[in-house]
Parts: sequence; structure tokens; C-alpha cells
Amino acid sequence: MTVAKADTAPDLRRLGLVIGAASLAAGVDLTVKAVVSTQLASGTVIDWGVLSIQLVYNPGVAFSLGSTLPSWVISVLTGAIIVALGGYLITRSQTLTALSSLGAALLLGGALGNFIDRLDGGGVVDYLHTGWFATFNLADVFVTVGVAMLTLGTLVGQRNPTRTLSGQNAGSRPSRR
Repeated sequence: MTVAKADTAPDLRRLGLVIGAASLAAGVDLTVKAVVSTQLASGTVIDWGVLSIQLVYNPGVAFSLGSTLPSWVISVLTGAIIVALGGYLITRSQTLTALSSLGAALLLGGALGNFIDRLDGGGVVDYLHTGWFATFNLADVFVTVGVAMLTLGTLVGQRNPTRTLSGQNAGSRPSRR
């Protein structure tokens, strides 16, 4: 009996899709931030009832935690987290489900959007304000939804990298009928 050994090489196609989708998410986030920064620089607030759009700069991370730290410290720490996330995605790419992959792309895209926004030292542009919760941005939405999807996709099931397209285990003989 031959034991099938899973290929441990990264799934480059899946990684490419995740990185492409993450880049798209970061690009959309940074574009919206640029528009908001330009259009609402004078202090204008757009009130949509339950949600308003107003420009706020957050020098910290979530809920302004760490806002008293030097900006370079926050940048280094968030950069390290993004590198760790990237390493995780590379090592787990063989077993990520479609849901996990989409979650990973949103998480990575949101994290990159906020990281790039933070690099100028002025803090992250936040603009979605509810009045009862912290002011946040599209990248924060991507991160939150991405974590939920990545977690759910991991809990629900993983891809089996030893399966071939025909559904047989790698290394096994086709059944004879």
C-alpha cells in the first residue's frame, strides 16, 4: 500500500488570486481615503442618518490604541503583522478554502491599505462615523469581514491538497468498474 504524501509547495495560483484581490481591496480603500481627505478637508460632514462621513485622523491602531506611541513604532508593528500574515498564507495556501482565500484577501488588503496610509506619519484616515461606535474606514471593514471569513472558512473545512481533479487521492489507483 502506498501512502500519499501531500505536496507542501505553496499553491501559486491561489496565492496569486489572494494577492491580486488584496491589492484591489487596498487600492479601493486608498482611493476612497484620498477622495474623502480632499473633499472633507474643510471639516464638512455628510450626514446619512445612521451613518455620517467625516474626516478623522487616527494616529493609533484600532480604537486609537497606541496613539501616544511614535508613528514609526506603529508602522513597524503593523508591518511585522502583515509579514506574519503573508507567511501564514504562503504556508497554508494548499489547504485554504475559497471562503478562507477570500477572507485572507480582504484581511490582507485592509491591513495593507491602513499600513500604506499610515506611512506618512499622519495616521490613518477614518471617515465612517456612527455616533455610537468608533470612527472607522473601508480598510477596517475589510479586515473585520476578512477575519470572519478566514475563520469561518477554516472551521467549516479545508481543501484536501492530496485530491486530484478526478477526486481520487494522489498516488492511489483508479477504481476498476
